[in-house]
Amino acid sequence: MSKVETMVTVELPDGSKKTVDKGSTCGDLAMSISQGLFRKAVGGLINGEIRDLSTPLEDQDKVKILTAEDPESYELLRHSTAHVMAQAVQRVFPQAKIAIGPTIQDGFYYDFEIPDHPLSSDDLKAIEAEMKKIASEDQKLVRYCIPDVDKQINEFKSQGEKFKAELLQEHRDHNPTLYLMLDKEGKNVWNDLCRGPHLPSTKFIKAFKLMKVSGSYWRGDEKKEQLQRIYATAWWKESDLADYLHRLEEAERRDHRKLSKQLDLFTVHDEVGPGLIFWHPNLATVRAEIEDFWREEHRKRGYQFVFTPHIAHEKLYEISGHLENYAENMYAAMTIDEEPYRVKPMNCPGHIMIYKSRLHSYRDLPLRFAELGTVYRYERSGVLHGMLRVRGFTQDDSHIFCRPDQLEEEVAGIIDLIAFLMETFGYKFKAYLATKPEKALGTDEEWAFAIECLEKAMKSRNLEYEVDEGGGAFYAPKIDFKLFDAIGREWQGPTVQVDLNLPDRFDVTYVGEDGNKHKAVMVHRAVLGSMERFCGGLIEHYAGAFPTWLAPEQVAVLPIADRHQEYAKEVVDSLRAKLLRVKYDDRSETIKYKIREAQLEQIPYMLVIGDKEVESKTVAPRHRRSGDMKAMPLQQFVDEIEKEIKERR
Repeated sequence: MSKVETMVTVELPDGSKKTVDKGSTCGDLAMSISQGLFRKAVGGLINGEIRDLSTPLEDQDKVKILTAEDPESYELLRHSTAHVMAQAVQRVFPQAKIAIGPTIQDGFYYDFEIPDHPLSSDDLKAIEAEMKKIASEDQKLVRYCIPDVDKQINEFKSQGEKFKAELLQEHRDHNPTLYLMLDKEGKNVWNDLCRGPHLPSTKFIKAFKLMKVSGSYWRGDEKKEQLQRIYATAWWKESDLADYLHRLEEAERRDHRKLSKQLDLFTVHDEVGPGLIFWHPNLATVRAEIEDFWREEHRKRGYQFVFTPHIAHEKLYEISGHLENYAENMYAAMTIDEEPYRVKPMNCPGHIMIYKSRLHSYRDLPLRFAELGTVYRYERSGVLHGMLRVRGFTQDDSHIFCRPDQLEEEVAGIIDLIAFLMETFGYKFKAYLATKPEKALGTDEEWAFAIECLEKAMKSRNLEYEVDEGGGAFYAPKIDFKLFDAIGREWQGPTVQVDLNLPDRFDVTYVGEDGNKHKAVMVHRAVLGSMERFCGGLIEHYAGAFPTWLAPEQVAVLPIADRHQEYAKEVVDSLRAKLLRVKYDDRSETIKYKIREAQLEQIPYMLVIGDKEVESKTVAPRHRRSGDMKAMPLQQFVDEIEKEIKERR
């Protein structure tokens, strides 16, 4: 056998080639590069797939050695920490039987059956302590291919591990593997049925925390065994774990449902139904300001506002394809004059009806229709979440009808609008270009044209983006924007879609220069998404402290004593004459109490009125964050706050 036949060549991330002995593993490759890399290596990315360090390499593999610096390494860390947790649970509770334990965002969970013992917070502390012992034992995690499935099933059954036995029976023809956990003497101290991948050793596991316990059912079936689910998180460093726990605390503090009770923002009522939001005056004020801003910016950009009915004959949704492709999200038909009608799940068919109400010339285009249109979609009760996941919501919807040669410029204009609005609200964002999925309507040429226009528009605006290969809708490529809030969380944001489907279904055309009819291009876009989700997100983004231009009440006027009320009322009248939103607190409470309450209500400015202010006809402003400001004439305060509101700081 020649030397060539005993070697394999792999490609490294920088494009360079590396030749190693045939049968070499990912770990061997790391060692051949440097001992330092080998010491830090926790796994490998082989042809885009995360694998163990012990995975043998094949000729022409593309390989990246993973360390704790790589985002992909968290899959290895959390998957392996889940096994450590399961072993610890069975050490603390020998009667426990294990079910499944996948990784999830920022952590993992594991399901257990523990007869006659509901887990408590003290139990979690005991399990954590045992996990630390296991991590310090430097147990090796070793992949083991099961040679005799029936024998292994019987062994699981004899151990009472009925869930593992059931899973192995189900996957018996899928080359099932165990992951063994070996002590320093090489003895198998614990194992689980698992396809991996895993860390090479528990010594890498240092920072983790068990978060909570909840109930679950085997296979998610309430007719099957009831289990206990432990949620946990794991990070490479204690400092990263501490940062994560702080973010959770901050997220809890910002929870829009919790803040809604404190600030009287919205409610949901059982008598009405879940997922249907009642906007109280405070949040309705915020929404009205956002809607006014939205309309103002759309007028500047040549949009025309429309309104469409909340219900339509079912045949409209037969033409649009919604009954065929979206029926599970639509509410059942109602009968009117013995004909079936539906509440609308989206606004686009209605906008098409307006477009088609008359003939359009190429000179008429583009036409930009915009509507704050309320739609209704069925969401399972288990996924409803405050204002963020609802059944009735108002979209800031717009549909642009244009010629193919206008598409790139129209998309660029939408990007400009999105960037301006998101900057105003204080959001950073990231863009993704979602391309053609496997199942798609339209020709390859149409998709290529639409994608090229989207790309050109983004590049013309120097917009950085990533390609979401195959992530487009079945009818359209799109640009998705992900927003990042004040604490770095990602939110679903604006979207821009080039529709290749509805113009065909509804015969959306215009008369060209040649006198013939041509198919118009249709662009769907929502820059806020829905008012419910957007406002729910804003509550959390601002932690309830809306900027002055949005705040339900912008100024609280606080007289110290009864003798100050006459002047205080003059101040209130002057502010309201300028259309400022004012709270007048004339209760016989101490000024400290009034200030504290205004702070809790997140009112941006408080004007304390005492003897000095009455005598000098001034006001003593206090900001909810920076505290006392210098006394000033009332008109100066009005000028400054009006400037702040106008600039939407």
